[in-house]
Amino acid sequence: MDPEFGKSLDTSKNSWRTSLLLAYQSLGVVYGDLSTSPLYVYKSTFAEDIQHSETNEEIFGVLSFVFWTLTLVPLFKYVFVVLRADDNGEGGTFALYSLICRHARVSLLPNRQVADEALSTYKLEHHPEKNSSSGVKLYLEKHKVLHTALLILVLLGTCMVIGDGVLTPAISVFSAVSGLELSMSKEHHQYAVIPITCFILVCLFALQHYGTHRVGFFFAPIVLTWLLCISSLGIYNIIYWNPHVYQALSPYYMFKFLKKTRKGGWMSLGGILLCITGSEAMFADLGHFSYSAIQTAFTFLVYPALILAYMGQAAYLSQHHHTSYQISFYVSVPESVRWPVLIIAILASVVGSQAIISGTFSIINQSQSLSCFPRVKVIHTSDKIHGQIYIPEINWVLMILCIAVTIGFRDTKHMGNASGLAVMTVMLVTTCLTSLVIILCWHKPPIVALFFLLFFGSIELLYFSASLTKFTEGAWLPILLALFLMTIMFVWHYATIKKYEFDLHNKVSLEWLLALGPSLGIARVLGIGLVFTDLTSGIPANFSRFVTNLPAFHCVLVFVCVKSVPVPFVPPAERYLVGRVGPAAHRSYRCIVRYGYRDVHQDVDSFESELVSKLADFIHYDWHRSQHSPHSEEDVSHSNESTSECRLAVIGTVAFSGTPAYEIEESMQPASVSIGFSTVESVTDVIEMEPVHAVERRVRFAIDDDSESDVRTNMELQLREELQDLLAAQEAGTAFILGHSHVRAKQGSSVFKRLAINFGYNFLRRNCRGPDVALKVPPVSLLEVGMVYVV
Repeated sequence: MDPEFGKSLDTSKNSWRTSLLLAYQSLGVVYGDLSTSPLYVYKSTFAEDIQHSETNEEIFGVLSFVFWTLTLVPLFKYVFVVLRADDNGEGGTFALYSLICRHARVSLLPNRQVADEALSTYKLEHHPEKNSSSGVKLYLEKHKVLHTALLILVLLGTCMVIGDGVLTPAISVFSAVSGLELSMSKEHHQYAVIPITCFILVCLFALQHYGTHRVGFFFAPIVLTWLLCISSLGIYNIIYWNPHVYQALSPYYMFKFLKKTRKGGWMSLGGILLCITGSEAMFADLGHFSYSAIQTAFTFLVYPALILAYMGQAAYLSQHHHTSYQISFYVSVPESVRWPVLIIAILASVVGSQAIISGTFSIINQSQSLSCFPRVKVIHTSDKIHGQIYIPEINWVLMILCIAVTIGFRDTKHMGNASGLAVMTVMLVTTCLTSLVIILCWHKPPIVALFFLLFFGSIELLYFSASLTKFTEGAWLPILLALFLMTIMFVWHYATIKKYEFDLHNKVSLEWLLALGPSLGIARVLGIGLVFTDLTSGIPANFSRFVTNLPAFHCVLVFVCVKSVPVPFVPPAERYLVGRVGPAAHRSYRCIVRYGYRDVHQDVDSFESELVSKLADFIHYDWHRSQHSPHSEEDVSHSNESTSECRLAVIGTVAFSGTPAYEIEESMQPASVSIGFSTVESVTDVIEMEPVHAVERRVRFAIDDDSESDVRTNMELQLREELQDLLAAQEAGTAFILGHSHVRAKQGSSVFKRLAINFGYNFLRRNCRGPDVALKVPPVSLLEVGMVYVV
């Protein structure tokens, strides 16, 4: 009993140490943006709508608003509620959408399979039988319009995050560099701040291709130093200038502020809301850390430091009503430490900008994996740290837009208005999606979700309305960016679904493939032919076009479907679904490669070798399964012809330890199935999947040395022959057969559809990366088949 207690105590200590270490590391990644908000909140709030008067009612009212906004939104909403709505430890807009799609059939992804629900990461929050009790769930599933509306809501949140990726670096760096105004004349300052800001932004984006992991160890100390700096300055200003400033934390000062300032006070909320910019990063970056780490860092360090910083600024301003400069962060910094604080502020703003840039790369990669964004080149900058990616095209577009915003706006007022609207839109989307998660996933009464939606939604709508009034003063920019991006994403997603439906209706029967042979002048050539398709069953039309124009195909044919599943990660052992297409003698297979929306896609070299390895494991499995079947060899051959198109096996890489035996177990639960063969060097996991409404069978096979059968000997010879054919084909080379598509709207289609398909989608297809680049196919091995899709 004592040793067990000591062991559990030690484990508890280790978990706390790990949590504290992750909390420290999260400072540089998660809180860079949020921690730099004191640089521009007061300056944006007092830019025009309200004035700082002798009575101090304005500054105390703003402080009260800042305190309660920081307390209710980041602390109560995110830390205690939203962070719990994780998807296998992942957070963000797509994580919420993924959870909802798994608990209710509202997904628009076209090639879903029953087998996907057997994934270990396809977890449901409650027992499936309880699903039918939710009226909200039934209502959502019944109305297809709501599926599209839900996707548009998710895309809106995604586009606003990308817009925030443009605005945050500009306003953070500009606000930090603006501290130079206290050290030089107005004429020199006017011509120095913009070039210095642009230079820092160019350097920041130019270093992105190195990856954040190379400089990541600098981030946490910089943000920690910055937080300690602003909290120390806050304590100093409170003690030295106004120790009674804590009284302004009372909600009474909010009502007093609105009563005095009226419309101007309401419009100034567009500046106050900037105190919570970066809060969404706590949820979006959840997958890199843990719930306890982010909760600990915010509750015990970030939140107190920010409150002290805002209180210190308010204390200073309450005693200084006639400053020679505009209200800003740096006027409250003692002159003796102004230069060190300026340097730390610039470094902290760069760290905050880096975090939002990395988050923009990540969310675009997720959008691309769900067929909601044109194909772009994704470079993985770290082999050790998952999710560290770099997208060259997006990086340079962001840099150009950031510099354009800096030069075009030239002040924090317009930048703050634009950033505030983007932030509040993302938060409203998160609130709506979390309300659905509370009902569908947590199975709470609808009244609980309604209370959550009304309470936090009303706060965010208040700030959103204040931001919307600044439309002509900068808030138009995120709206314009969101409309542009949403148009691109929706057109791409719509055309992708239409292409899939065309493929589905024009796929070729299995009998047509089996009839191809020398009698029709069709030759089989050496090598492996990988035919890429979005279909999970049937023969794609692009292969029939290929054979029609070139009457030959490879001796080993593999129909490959690379698809996304609504989970963040697919374990490597469950990634490959392999099956036969036709009888064994035809040497044709189907391989479905499943990725989550945060998974790292392999390069072509490892993919090709791993695919061949999985085919070899499947061949071993299939022949030995047939050997222990009660049917004769002829019956098995016929069975392969008729049903093998429907039967797929999950071929994994996890070794099984145990005594080999032969057993068949019927189970409704997903089960890893191990097969031990005397001729197999490595043991693999296999799950056999039936087409629809089928029971998964857990099977364990072993070959007895003393068993006798001529059929068995014949099968072993055929097994060896098939493996030799696969090896010979691999040595001869691999060809990647991809469709080169042109999409055209049907005659009689609406004007909007013709514009979207004929011009929008085809323009994006021609000017973005092709599928060969996305799949990293070497040009020397590429065969493209021209296809015209009429949708």
